[in-house]
Amino acid sequence: MSQYFTIQNFVFLLTSVVLLIIAINIFLAFYFLKFKKRFSALFKGKKVENLESIILNHLQKIKKHDVDIVRLVEQVKKLQDVSEKTFQKSAIVRFNPFNNIGGNQSFVIALLDNQDNGFIISSLFIKDGNRVYAKAIKNGQSDNPLSKEEKEAITRAMSLGNSNF
Repeated sequence: MSQYFTIQNFVFLLTSVVLLIIAINIFLAFYFLKFKKRFSALFKGKKVENLESIILNHLQKIKKHDVDIVRLVEQVKKLQDVSEKTFQKSAIVRFNPFNNIGGNQSFVIALLDNQDNGFIISSLFIKDGNRVYAKAIKNGQSDNPLSKEEKEAITRAMSLGNSNF
């Protein structure tokens, strides 16, 4: 043997290699336990026989959810279209058409959609009975003459944009 390669050098080299292998094993054991914990959490309560079948099952569920989401988005769009045509704005104005006779038993109700289209109903309470009138409203206006109470009900409905009963 040469002068530079002694038994002490050999023992030192062998000890270094063994310590390196032990350190690598400790690292791998720690990494394995960490992986096992994550794996167990992922498949908690499930018998893991075939990882591929579990992944394929999840993919099928995701595809089904995608179809459901598309269907729900379409339904929401339809509901939004319908809601644009429903009454979203309303107001009521009570009044007395005759001074000092009776109370505010007459009224006007304005019912409008989001584009200020709809109708008003006027109820005039008089001594001989009750008269009810309806007038169409388009873009906040009517083709028929409007009383000041009817105009007020339309203005309130358009400005508030919600139920005012």
